[in-house]
Amino acid sequence: MTAGPRARLIASTITTVQEHGVHAAGLNELLKRSNASRNSLYQHFPSGKGELVATAARLVSRMVYSHVSRMADALPGAPALAGWVDELLAFWRGQLETSDFRAGSFMMAAALDELDPTLQSAAGQAFSEWTARLADGLVAAGIERSTACSLSGFILSVIEGAIVQSRALKSVLPFTDAGTQLTVLLRHHLPNRG
Repeated sequence: MTAGPRARLIASTITTVQEHGVHAAGLNELLKRSNASRNSLYQHFPSGKGELVATAARLVSRMVYSHVSRMADALPGAPALAGWVDELLAFWRGQLETSDFRAGSFMMAAALDELDPTLQSAAGQAFSEWTARLADGLVAAGIERSTACSLSGFILSVIEGAIVQSRALKSVLPFTDAGTQLTVLLRHHLPNRG
């Protein structure tokens, strides 16, 4: 079954923002990539591009939150920290590899959008929710709450930085380095884990 115009518009918006940023995701480009008409856009998103991008941001936020949540729940019982870190990073690394290093971070692009404070705020909210959820997993694994909050924010910052470097280098090496060092850091905080 083929996706309808609403789903195609959202998917093309996510991809275009990941590749080019919010401002470069022009309305004509979004319509062309989604194979949707201007009428379809306004039928599903009456306020236009801003509403479409905000809807895409909410969807991306939920998708990442779902991954982070699954990983947070898996940490306490993970057989090896290195494997857990690799699986955490694979979510973003895989998108980069399959897009030939074109798909960057949607939320980073949203966070950098100075012209739309609502979108920028939504990105901040998403980062806060992801950080809090990952911190819950770190606490469940045995790390004290304040350290877990700081560590989870750091882990997500490392991921965002690895995305930028990987795109620039057209290589997953930044993710490899991030995985190695995050594993060392987690072993420091969870010394009884492998």
